[in-house]
Amino acid sequence: MYRRILVAIEHSDADHTIVAHVESLARLAGAELLLIHVADGWAARNFDQLKLRESEEIQDDRAYLESLRDQLRHKGLTVDLRLVMGDPSTELAKAVETEKADLLAMATHGHRFLEDLVKGTTVDRVRHLVTVPVLLVRHVQSP
Repeated sequence: MYRRILVAIEHSDADHTIVAHVESLARLAGAELLLIHVADGWAARNFDQLKLRESEEIQDDRAYLESLRDQLRHKGLTVDLRLVMGDPSTELAKAVETEKADLLAMATHGHRFLEDLVKGTTVDRVRHLVTVPVLLVRHVQSP
């Protein structure tokens, strides 16, 4: 079934939704998890070409990923992480290929038409770029 599940991490509340779901799936399938966050701020998008130092935001993203990884490892799962920089859609699609993932798991926010037009939707772009199944789990904010 699935051997390597790439999990898109946003560094938001939606992460709890997708991590809880893939934790169970990884146990059932005996799969390893690869947590990936795409830093996409100005510093991240210009990091290589301007030879920048890691910003506080990027350092915070890395610490957050490491914390999630450690929590899941403590629960007995095989977990690795990647922090990449650039356009989320493009970088997630690249990671699926380079990391040989056989499933991409992402949380969605359930935006409606106008909000999607304004904000864009990474999910919509990614699903057209990858050749593996994409598991979408809708995040519902608690009241």
